Amino acid sequence: MNSPILLIIQREFLTRVRKKTFLLVTLIAPVLFAALMIVPGLLASMPEDHKSIVVLDQPSLLIPEEGTEQYALDYLNPGEFDLELAKDFLRNSEKDALLYIPSGEGWDPDFIRKNILLYGKEDISIELQRFVENLLEDRINKQKLLRQGVDPEVVEQAKTFVSIKSFTLGEDDASEETSATPLKMGLGYIAGMLIYFFIFFYSVQVMRGVIEEKTSRIVEVIISSVRPYQLMLGKILGIGLVGVVQFLIWIILCTTIYGVVSTFIFPDLLAQSAGAPGMGAPDMGDVAGLQIFDMIRSINFPLVLGGFAFYFFGGYFLYSALFAALGSAIDQEADSQQFMLPVTAPMIIAIVTAMNVIQEPNGPLAFWMSMFPLTSPISMMIRLPFGIPIWQVLLSGAILIATFFAVVGLAGKIYRVGILMYGKKVTWKELYKWLKY
Repeated sequence: MNSPILLIIQREFLTRVRKKTFLLVTLIAPVLFAALMIVPGLLASMPEDHKSIVVLDQPSLLIPEEGTEQYALDYLNPGEFDLELAKDFLRNSEKDALLYIPSGEGWDPDFIRKNILLYGKEDISIELQRFVENLLEDRINKQKLLRQGVDPEVVEQAKTFVSIKSFTLGEDDASEETSATPLKMGLGYIAGMLIYFFIFFYSVQVMRGVIEEKTSRIVEVIISSVRPYQLMLGKILGIGLVGVVQFLIWIILCTTIYGVVSTFIFPDLLAQSAGAPGMGAPDMGDVAGLQIFDMIRSINFPLVLGGFAFYFFGGYFLYSALFAALGSAIDQEADSQQFMLPVTAPMIIAIVTAMNVIQEPNGPLAFWMSMFPLTSPISMMIRLPFGIPIWQVLLSGAILIATFFAVVGLAGKIYRVGILMYGKKVTWKELYKWLKY
């Protein structure tokens, strides 16, 4: 590598890592990531909000149901209370809600279910409403069965719940492993989204850097010492190095914050998640833990992590070359909108088709999306956890690398012409002419 490129890489790297915004984002992002991992467990461990519900049950549909530990039911005497008196009772009591079940003429389940009312001193929570609805649906269904001469217990016993254990067969007869499709789907989707955001974020920085240098006329001084192609390549590599450093810091800080908080601040959460004895873990915790461990083992994490690094850098280099070329052709960032959509459209298409790729990771759509270089960083990243044939990974990577070198050559031609051109509205037709110079 020539020394001018090294100097440009050093300049781009140091200029960005010394900015306050870089330090702020680098430090705040791990805190947010760690919070996403810790807060759900903290909320799950918080004590339940107990509610007391007073019930005016005219058809005696729920009596003597006592509710649950979280939602207790207390009944009013239908002979002493009507709906208005029940509302007054709720206002003057310490109860939280009033459930009114009308009787109508006779026992008409359609009339009852259409006229059930629920009042609260405050807004009724979705969880409370769902509890009441499920309880009433169950009781009304049982009453309807009894009136048809069917024993609800017989119907309940006749219900059958099937839980299938799925396995993935290996190439030899003795090789099989627990299927981890849900875990692979989640991992692939998250990895694909991260690739999308990282590529877009850092590639746009390349374009903005080119526009800033062009508008400030600094580029005229720089071009006098280095060739435009060297300037473009150094800028791409320098900003890419910033992304690598920032990503590594995020991983280290996220892991450290999560470990410290889980161990010293919320040790009970860590013990419960590990299924420690004496912490109220369910009897089937060990079995479920083993199943989850088997699913995790079935994923080729070295391939996934290696693929993430490769497709992040490959996608970044490819799109940053395109964005650098666009940045050199315009004078203001506002003028970039007409060029942004055609360049970013493949990434958007890859995100739109992500669910189809997840559902059929070995289907024709997934295959061709992972081979096309402008969509392969996202689509192939989604497919990697599913253990696709290694030849497809190698072929996709080779196409991506070859396309990068081809795009860099074409982008260099646009960059060479556009970097010193000012005050002219550039069109796609004009960019095509620059490729022939």
